[in-house]
Amino acid sequence: MKQAVFVLSITAALGAQAQLRLPQLPGVQRLPGVVDRVVDRVTQPLPELLSTTTQLVDLRVTQVRDLLQRHPDVVETDPRGELIRRRELVLLAPSEAALAAAAALGLVKLREESWPELDLREVVLRVPAGLDTAEALDKLRVAQPDLQADFNHLYSRSGEVSAAAGAPLKQTGAVRVGLIDGGVDRRHPALRHAAGPSFGCGGTAISSEHGTAVASLLVGLDRGFAGAAVKAELFAADVYCDKPDGGSAEEVVRALAWMARERVAVINLSLVGPTNRLLEQGVAALVKRGHLIVAAVGNDGPAAPPLFPASYAGVIGVTGVNPSRRVLPEAAQGPQVLLTAPGADMAVARSGGGYGIARGTSFAAPLVAGLLAAELRQPDPAAAAAVLERLAASAVDLGAPGRDPVYGRGLVAEDLRVVPEELQARQRR
Repeated sequence: MKQAVFVLSITAALGAQAQLRLPQLPGVQRLPGVVDRVVDRVTQPLPELLSTTTQLVDLRVTQVRDLLQRHPDVVETDPRGELIRRRELVLLAPSEAALAAAAALGLVKLREESWPELDLREVVLRVPAGLDTAEALDKLRVAQPDLQADFNHLYSRSGEVSAAAGAPLKQTGAVRVGLIDGGVDRRHPALRHAAGPSFGCGGTAISSEHGTAVASLLVGLDRGFAGAAVKAELFAADVYCDKPDGGSAEEVVRALAWMARERVAVINLSLVGPTNRLLEQGVAALVKRGHLIVAAVGNDGPAAPPLFPASYAGVIGVTGVNPSRRVLPEAAQGPQVLLTAPGADMAVARSGGGYGIARGTSFAAPLVAGLLAAELRQPDPAAAAAVLERLAASAVDLGAPGRDPVYGRGLVAEDLRVVPEELQARQRR
């Protein structure tokens, strides 16, 4: 039976990428020539010295405060301090009584959308002035105790830009890989060869540093540079569209539904945020159908609360290591960590041309996704489990013996890290 999802919109549509900006690594020299340090204006890497939980939380709070000050008309925070679309709530499978309760509170319908691929349906409603978002949600829950309802949380990218090189796994037949992120610069030399459709932003191409970098790690191919699945067709969904309120749970689920329609078996999400009922059910629907969802575990630090979607059941949570195989000090830790991949000091494609140096769990995840996509052609629960187990069994065990909360099952894709200095030398030949 289809589940109806209703979004109670408490204001007008929010704007572009609601991402938290983290400080640039200090003391990094810009490489001459084709390789420059990429400074992602949405999320930048944490310095090695800022490894304590207190410092990491302070940085996150500072960035949330900055976004709230610049765009108070479209974003706000929930009672936990997480960013949400202003005056929007998400209701899942509401009864007629729940809809009547919403109407009694003065909520006005803005739009309705169904995602049959995920057995979900949403209706967006506006909350009237004088009733704030949290108050509206509380009142609805009191009126309807069994109601599944949530805020329309915003999800941020989990790192700076990075790249991968080396030979992909077996490449026989059609290979597809999905990317839910910012826009991709398909004119970049490393991405011109990559076929595949784009989704979102009303059909307008809005390239971003982060999306371009992650895409290059998935399918990029250029002189001296290669991603994890260079022959894969790239299905790229832009959920930010350069808006301050981009990256909402609703937009991510809309992109997931598109991936389901297109039967893209492996999907990379290098974005993070709080748990959200709409997103949780969208992810669960794809996992049940045999899709592999790969997600960055995030850069809020080892003691921070778990981030999502990486922490949802069935999602492949990926952390990052430096060239010395040491986990990034800013990387999240916990049972959500399944695999480890390179996540620092890597070359990646930049929007507008050239290459940059990337850092963050955002850039470890696509290396894992690319390897999985090379083997899983169609969504299939049994085949997905087998492909994942084969990759995990090949991992280099790091940290405590067996699976652990720091490195998961271990390190894969180590040979896919493109060293920036080597890329520069190769492109000069």
